Amino acid sequence: MKIGLIDVDGHSGFPNLALMRLSAWHKNRGDVVEWWNGFCRYDRIYMSKVFTFTPDVDTVINAAEIIRGGTGYKDYGSLPDEIERTAPDYSIYPGVDYAIGFLTRGCIRRCPWCIVPQKEGQIRPAATWEEIKRPDSRKIIFMDNNVLACEHGFQQIEAMGGQRIWVDFNQGLDARLITPETAALLARLKWIKFVRLSCDTSEMLPVIERAAAYMKEAGIAKSRFWAYMLVQDVEEANRRACALDKMGIEIFDQPYRDYNGGEPTEEQRRFARWVNRKPIFRSCTWEKFKKE
Repeated sequence: MKIGLIDVDGHSGFPNLALMRLSAWHKNRGDVVEWWNGFCRYDRIYMSKVFTFTPDVDTVINAAEIIRGGTGYKDYGSLPDEIERTAPDYSIYPGVDYAIGFLTRGCIRRCPWCIVPQKEGQIRPAATWEEIKRPDSRKIIFMDNNVLACEHGFQQIEAMGGQRIWVDFNQGLDARLITPETAALLARLKWIKFVRLSCDTSEMLPVIERAAAYMKEAGIAKSRFWAYMLVQDVEEANRRACALDKMGIEIFDQPYRDYNGGEPTEEQRRFARWVNRKPIFRSCTWEKFKKE
């Protein structure tokens, strides 16, 4: 079979794990796999889309079969177990020098803006860090939604402590679950860059402050503290941003997007530009910036 792949969100620069697994599985069967070329005909095309706001491919696709999947298509399904267990084919993303994967799937929280509980259900083990690690790289990016909420996740974090690997939990750690004991385990890890947290409501501010204190006391450098910040009410988000900045935590603003296709308001977009462009954020207030 001749297989074509389309990473609909390819502009993001982050590799698509589902497509990498599909590529490896088909190659193991002797199939020819390549990125879709509009001038070629394929037996099967796989289109993967993570974000609902990503524009779909509007070009005619010449293929006997087209399979679309991913949350961007409101598809909450998963790959067949045989494919899910297949080691990813990193050769289709030659610029990626790290491994990606999940130690756990699911989440114990039910945040109203998040589809993970609906898509993945309750938290459960998915893999060990050794199974995710690439033989040609010592860097791993974990995409767990709440790794600290699962005993398996704790066991894997403990097992990675002191190993010659560098890690990133790119979906953020749940600050509500960071205790002095947890912070001590996190301090034994080598971090690619940041220890990521999430601060999506004002109620999380004291929780974040406490977690940061525990991690700092455990020996994690304050310069590594980083937080996602979901923005709905802009004035409330401004107070949150100022409080996080006062704590010395790097912030990344994410304007709220409705999963049914609703776009952020212009005010939310403008606020994100202010927060995420650090020279501007640190040189003027939001009140001043929004008047310019």
